[in-house]
Amino acid sequence: MPPRYADAIIPPPEAIVVPTKRVACDGGGALGHPLVYMDMGGDDFVECAYCDRRFVLSAHPKPENEYLSPAARPPEAH
Repeated sequence: MPPRYADAIIPPPEAIVVPTKRVACDGGGALGHPLVYMDMGGDDFVECAYCDRRFVLSAHPKPENEYLSPAARPPEAH
């Protein structure tokens, strides 16, 4: 059996910088996963249990009044 290198087989999870501690993830794309809502709690990051996306809190957080959707948005909405 040939040697296996973990970093060559499995790419690192996607890291998404977000402005709030509460986020929503659907896996993105047509073959995503069920929509899940996550809260970072006392940490500055949270990882999706389905797709391993890592949501990292921005250096300039915003008030937590709604969940951040990772869905595509027009450039002017960012």
